[in-house]
Amino acid sequence: MRTTWTSRLKPGQPAPSFITSLHDGTQLSSTELKGTSYILFFYNHDGSETCTKEACNMRDHYTQLKKHGFRVFGVSEDSQLKHRKFIAKYSLPYDLIADADNQLAKAFDIFGKKEFMGRISDAVHRTTFVIDAAGTILTVIHPVDSANHANQILEALNLSKR
Repeated sequence: MRTTWTSRLKPGQPAPSFITSLHDGTQLSSTELKGTSYILFFYNHDGSETCTKEACNMRDHYTQLKKHGFRVFGVSEDSQLKHRKFIAKYSLPYDLIADADNQLAKAFDIFGKKEFMGRISDAVHRTTFVIDAAGTILTVIHPVDSANHANQILEALNLSKR
């Protein structure tokens, strides 16, 4: 088990190719995102305290992220139905990706052994990837400060003052 799990993917590398499903059942691929800058923030479960805090922080700063040209996607292993309920309950303005088998998390190298409350299991390690319009990773954020996550992203990209 890695002591501190950090993706092996680094800024400057191409983001992995993927095809996945959004909360509404539509397919999304990295190919169709070419030409668009986007943020993938990986979290564990809709409705848990920390994940809800992170999702709502991204909601509260969504307009600012969008103003800087980013499309935002939350990613967890929850089902499309659970994602739709989470979006409705918290008025989330961005899409959620249903990564039921954790294939996207595995592609981004953030799925693996994790210790929580003394128990070790395979899980997603809360991490965010910011990807430019060419499909190159601009920054990787880990660890994530759930209550201040959007500011972490903006600061990492030197956009916090704009």
